[in-house]
Amino acid sequence: MSFLILTREGNELKLKDIYELVIMKGIENDPRNQEVLLAALEKEREAFDDLKESEKKEFDQERLVNPFADTRMLVGSPDQEVRRVLAGIDMEVGEVLLADRLSERGQQIDLIIAHHPEGKALSAMHQVMKVQADILANYGVPINVAEGILSSRISEVKRGMMPLNHNRAVDAAKLLGISFMCVHTATDNLVQSFLGKTIDSEKPSTLGDLLKLLKSIPEYARAVQLNAGPTIIIGNKDRRAGKIMVDMTGGTSGSADAYSKMAVAGVGTVVLMHITEKHRKEAEKHHINVVVAGHIASDSLGMNLFLDELVARGVEVIPCSGLLRETREGCAGSCG
Repeated sequence: MSFLILTREGNELKLKDIYELVIMKGIENDPRNQEVLLAALEKEREAFDDLKESEKKEFDQERLVNPFADTRMLVGSPDQEVRRVLAGIDMEVGEVLLADRLSERGQQIDLIIAHHPEGKALSAMHQVMKVQADILANYGVPINVAEGILSSRISEVKRGMMPLNHNRAVDAAKLLGISFMCVHTATDNLVQSFLGKTIDSEKPSTLGDLLKLLKSIPEYARAVQLNAGPTIIIGNKDRRAGKIMVDMTGGTSGSADAYSKMAVAGVGTVVLMHITEKHRKEAEKHHINVVVAGHIASDSLGMNLFLDELVARGVEVIPCSGLLRETREGCAGSCG
């Protein structure tokens, strides 16, 4: 995959440019060591080369250049020019019909960009969960332990995806002739990186300080007005945060068994998009503070960091489906 096309001036962006851009930004902000990430891609190439010719036909060759199985072009020609996009968190059949209706009313929608995966990207989402092991390792959990506790959870998520009707929105987009892509872990990586750097820079001492810091970020400030802002789930404003772990990427919730290992590694507080009751009980059992930043606000932050890059390249963005659109000045080429 070549990213040289992204530096062109005076030309319209094409669908493949946008796809390559989000992959590039996802790789740049991935929690994994770049050598680890490149080694994973090389392993995919070796696995592909070892396949029989009949098996190669079944292999998703995007895996050779794109490490994010839940980020894909789903409908459209790679060479299609894109001037205006409809972007949102969950872009399903209703949003596809909305795109068609806007086009009928004079706002031509060239591309739908979903955050949450659809189609084959949804059915393969369990593959991106391996990044969670590296996040745990970054905060002191031995990588062999991290990979071990994630293994059964990844299998559980894979089984859970099997009954779903993955392709409904994709089919609707095909019938209406509207290009469609989803950008899940690639943009979640932007949130992971942004919040990690912000917290490392500001060094909040207490959970109250951490909450105040999160609410200073526009997406979270708007979410507060919608009763969906950052919330302390375990702990209180006066409790000291200790070592703060940001966990914003990797497909979906990991293993609840991780909390005992995180406590041993010295993690005092975890900042998450959301938390299940099972996970909450495990965190409480091991005296780990939990701050839920907010799911849709966090997704919006990652999407905005990417969408600002498109705006800087001349693409108009129409937000919908829960996307809390905020822009950041001077971010062209460096957002996230």
